[in-house]
Amino acid sequence: MTRRSPAPFTLSRRLLLGSAAAAVLTRGFGGAALAETADPAPVSGGTVTFNVGSEPPTLISATNTGAAMHITAKVVEGLLSYDTDFNPQPQLATDWEVSPDGLTYTFKLREGVSWHDGKPFTAEDVAFSILALKEEHPRARGTFANITEVEILDPHQIRIRLSHPAPYLLKALAAMEAPILPKHIFGGEKLASNPALSAPIGTGPFRFKEWVRGSHVLLTRNPDYWEAGKPYLDQIVLRFITDQGAAAAALETGEVQVSMAAISVRDIDRLQTNPALGFDSRATRYNNSILRALFNLDRPELKDVRVRHAIAHAFDKDFIVDTVYLGHAKRLDGPISPGVTAFYTPDLKRYAYDPAQAEALLDAAGFPRGADGVRFTLTIDPMDATGPHRQIADYLAQALNAVGIRSSVRTQDFAGFVKRVYTDRDFDLAIEPMSNLFDPTVGVQRLYWSKNFKPGVPFSNGAHYANPEVDRLLEAAASENDPAKRKELFTAFQNIVVEDLPAIDLVAPDAYVFWQKPVRHLTDVTLDGVSNNWANVFLAS
Repeated sequence: MTRRSPAPFTLSRRLLLGSAAAAVLTRGFGGAALAETADPAPVSGGTVTFNVGSEPPTLISATNTGAAMHITAKVVEGLLSYDTDFNPQPQLATDWEVSPDGLTYTFKLREGVSWHDGKPFTAEDVAFSILALKEEHPRARGTFANITEVEILDPHQIRIRLSHPAPYLLKALAAMEAPILPKHIFGGEKLASNPALSAPIGTGPFRFKEWVRGSHVLLTRNPDYWEAGKPYLDQIVLRFITDQGAAAAALETGEVQVSMAAISVRDIDRLQTNPALGFDSRATRYNNSILRALFNLDRPELKDVRVRHAIAHAFDKDFIVDTVYLGHAKRLDGPISPGVTAFYTPDLKRYAYDPAQAEALLDAAGFPRGADGVRFTLTIDPMDATGPHRQIADYLAQALNAVGIRSSVRTQDFAGFVKRVYTDRDFDLAIEPMSNLFDPTVGVQRLYWSKNFKPGVPFSNGAHYANPEVDRLLEAAASENDPAKRKELFTAFQNIVVEDLPAIDLVAPDAYVFWQKPVRHLTDVTLDGVSNNWANVFLAS
């Protein structure tokens, strides 16, 4: 039996207790250790307004992994949290053991914890949540695929049994990725149809108060939180400001105190020099988001890989980096973000900007220009109606029109986009961000694994892509304990999908978060940064 080291637990306890000494030892995110030692002591009280941008369809990321990820951990919790060096820290689990063969995980659960409705938290809730997420969560289908049983040993201890090792599993148990839900609320029906996703009950530091659609969500302090003295804030107001000008103005005037959404790249340099604001370009290192153009492979024209190659040759990714993002992004030529350093492969095939090659490929695929110069038509759906997503969609439409593909841009709100792409499948080409997370099995497999084509499940295999060799490589990597062999498997996977091209990976945008400086400890305590539970956030006087 391999037991976790007691050292992370010791540091975690000191951090949770707010020890200044622990701050010196554990807080150095972004080179800010000296500043952290000079922090004032945390004080209680106050309200922080956080602009999360697009309004999510639900508030808990159990069946949807969009903007709800910034809300989830504040209301519900995970088994573990992670410090900024990715060391697991206790949350609803206080101790854990992993068997030497990697097939058994045993968790001791925190005692004396209550749900926000007063019911006790027990192992029943954990067992239910893990199995429900395995069935309905877009990523957990892959993350938990090897789980065969969740055994309840006693009211505060569970044992998870696996068919094959899952070397990433201990990193996948944060609230935003694997939220633990109350069985007595969610156990009677499918998660996706349960209204409690929009009025959640959790064990977290904040309680759900209200959701005024189109305006805000209000969370209030949980006075019965298991960690005495926390949270410090009285309230969190979550706003849905998507207009870039309004988002920047709200931040600068103090209408909102925290924002990581809808900030125009044209405002970043100015905001960074504003003495009233703090910022971090790594808002959450747990997430590692990319932006891609997703093909609907059920469309007759897009079934032909030559057409997809032609589209890739019709536009210039460097133009997107330089002109749309003003350099605040990295070019991407494969499905794995450079932030996932252990598995990122930089020397993949590149599709050079070459309109003549695009036209030749379209001719060869049997789509010549008609008398009007048009080969066929496409509609491009950006997830966001404004900002880089829309700008990229407009640019792609111009580039495709130039090679004879008549293209138009269509926009809708976030919920409408998700329904169109992942439920109705009424799209040709979608511009969407996607979280790679910290491991390709967790964040990337879901997008290319044929078994994860699940209409109605957001951010799964929306292309309807199927390649048996890709399935084999992904499934082998998910169970491979040797890091070098896992990298080989993921490199082989990347080379195949870059050739098959079910989606064109575009850029890895920098993930900025800005805040008014009285707000403390947003991104320097845990790896998920601004998406964490905010139990440590306070307003300095």
